[in-house]
Amino acid sequence: MIQILKARLEDMEAILKLQYAAFHSEALIHNDFTIQPLTQTLEESIEEYHKCVVLKACIAYGEIVGSIRAYLADDTAHIGKVMVHPDHQGKGLGRKLLAAIEREFPGKKYELRTSSKSERNLYFYETSGYVRFREDTDVSGIKFVYLRKEPLRSS
Repeated sequence: MIQILKARLEDMEAILKLQYAAFHSEALIHNDFTIQPLTQTLEESIEEYHKCVVLKACIAYGEIVGSIRAYLADDTAHIGKVMVHPDHQGKGLGRKLLAAIEREFPGKKYELRTSSKSERNLYFYETSGYVRFREDTDVSGIKFVYLRKEPLRSS
């Protein structure tokens, strides 16, 4: 059984280790192991923790196998660092994490970004109701696709 809970400060070291494992495949896509998720320090991760809602997905004995974070700016929840341990990918955990973070910000717009080369991520987000709305290239030359999901309107 998987539980999705709010992360605690003391979880951030385990989440950072998970981040390194989960984003390794992204580094391979770009042949760049200096991408921010792989170079982020524990101190930087803790700074994000204080600015974001951070959720964790735990299996038996509390092992953290997934995480997601988001912060609110104006009427938009900016979602980032969606991660699932490679051994647990393809089992619906990412979808559960995405739905859980959306519930943390009811009635808001949701935005996130992923690499234009991350076809699996793009498929995942688009089949979760996200729509592409812009692209840009960061300073390292990685092209990103930005996706948005509008809040559900009640009738």
